[in-house]
Amino acid sequence: MSSTLIILLIASYFGVLILISYLTGRRSGNDAFFKGNKQSPWFVVAFGMIGASLSGVTFISVPGWIEASSFSYMQVVLGYIVGYFVIGAVLLPLYYKLNLTSIYTYLENRFGDYSYKTGASFFLLSRVVGASFRLYLVANVLQIILFDDLGISFWQTVTITVLLIWLYTFKSGIKTIVWTDTLQTLFMLISVGVAIYFVSDELGLAGNEILSFVLDNDMSKTFFFDDYKSADWFWKQFISGAFIAIVMTGLDQDMMQKNLTCRTLKDAQKNMFWFTIVLTIVNFFFLCLGLLLTVYAQENGIDAHKDDLFPLLAKNHLGIGVFVFFLLGLIAAAYSSADSALTSLTTSFSIDILDIEKKYSEEKQVRTRKQIHIGISLVLILVIVAFKYVIKDDSVIAKLFVFAGYTYGPLLGLYAFGLFTKWKVKDRIVPIIAVASPIVSYIISVNSLKWFGFEFGFFILILNGLLTFLGLVLIRRK
Repeated sequence: MSSTLIILLIASYFGVLILISYLTGRRSGNDAFFKGNKQSPWFVVAFGMIGASLSGVTFISVPGWIEASSFSYMQVVLGYIVGYFVIGAVLLPLYYKLNLTSIYTYLENRFGDYSYKTGASFFLLSRVVGASFRLYLVANVLQIILFDDLGISFWQTVTITVLLIWLYTFKSGIKTIVWTDTLQTLFMLISVGVAIYFVSDELGLAGNEILSFVLDNDMSKTFFFDDYKSADWFWKQFISGAFIAIVMTGLDQDMMQKNLTCRTLKDAQKNMFWFTIVLTIVNFFFLCLGLLLTVYAQENGIDAHKDDLFPLLAKNHLGIGVFVFFLLGLIAAAYSSADSALTSLTTSFSIDILDIEKKYSEEKQVRTRKQIHIGISLVLILVIVAFKYVIKDDSVIAKLFVFAGYTYGPLLGLYAFGLFTKWKVKDRIVPIIAVASPIVSYIISVNSLKWFGFEFGFFILILNGLLTFLGLVLIRRK
C-alpha cells in the first residue's frame, strides 16, 4: 500500500471528524464543552463509549494475549458487568443528584478542599501518563508503517496528531466527542469484523464454522479455578474486573463526563445498561480474532507474537483490504480515547484545580478554558516525546503505564469511605495517605510472589484502595 494512499486515508478520516466538530460546535460555550448542554441521546453515548473503553492498547494487545493466556481475559470482562451495575445503581444517581460537572467535586462536599484537590490530581496524573502511553504506541506504529519512509520525525508525527485532536475538540469539547466517538467506534468494529472474515477465509472457515472452530480450540479456555496463587485465577480476575470497572469508568472524569451529558439520570442508566452488553460482546470478538490470528500464524510458520501479531499479519499477510481497515481501526481506537482524555483533562484542571466557575466571569471562563486546552495538548506532546527520546526503554514505559493505574486506588478508597461511612477526616492529612497507599501497594506487588507465593495481578487495585480506606479510618475525626 503506497504512502500517498495511507496519507489520503488518514486525511479523509480527520476531515470527517473536523466536519462533525464544525456541525456540533456552532454557538458553543463552556456548557457545551464541559456538559454537552446535557442534550446527548443516551444510545449515541452508549455506542461511542465502546471506542473510548477500547483504546489502541486494547486493539493491538488483546488479540496478542491469546497465545499465552487463552480467553482468561473474559473473566475480567465478566467482572466488568458487576462494576457497571454499581456505577448505574450507586454512582450515577449521586452525580446527577449533585448536578456535577467534575465528579471530584463530590470529594470537596464530603471531606474538604485537600481531599478534593488530591482526587483531581491523581486523575490528572493518571490520565496524562495513560493517554500519552496509548498515543505513543499508535504513533510508533504509524511511524514505522509510514512516516519513517517520508522522512518525518517522530516528534513531528506526535505534534501533528495532537494538533488534529485539538482542532476538532477545542470549540465544543464533550459535545463533539459524543458524536466523533460514535464514528470511531463504528470504524473499530468494522475493522475487527473485516479481519475476522478474511483470516477465517484463509483458514477455510465460513459462517457457523468460525464460532465452532474457536470454541473447540484449546486456546479458547476461559475459566481458571485450579491455582488460587496464579494471576489467572477466576475469582481474582472476576473481582478485579468489577473494581477496575468501578474506578476506571465510574470514578474517572473521562468516562463519566460522557454519561453526564445525557438528559436525565434514567437516560444515563439506560446508556450504562446497553454499553455493558455491547462491550462484553465486543471483547469476546477481539479474543476470537486473536485466536484466529494466532492459529493462522502458527499454520503458516509466521513469527508473530503478542503486540506484533495483529499489525504484522494485517500489513504483510492478509491483503490490502485488511490493512486499510486495520489502520482505520487503530486510529479510531487511539483517538477515541485520546480526544476524550484531552477534554476531560481540560475540564478537571479548569473546574477542580483553578475553580474557574467560582472565581471568573463567564467570558474569562471561556478564555481560560481555551488556554488550558492548549496547555494540556502541549503537555501530552512533551510526555509522548519524552517516552521516545528520554526514557527510550519500552519496558520502562509500559511499567509507567501500569503504575499510572495505581493512582486509581486512592480514588477507590476515598469514594468507598465517603459512601459507606459517615465519618469526617482530617482533610490536610489526606494527600499523605493518598500518596503512601500506591507506594506501599507497589512494594507489596513486586515482592508478593517471594513473600506470599501469591501474584496479585489486577487484584492490586483492591489492595491499594483498602490501604487508602484504612488510612482514612486512622485519620478520622468525630
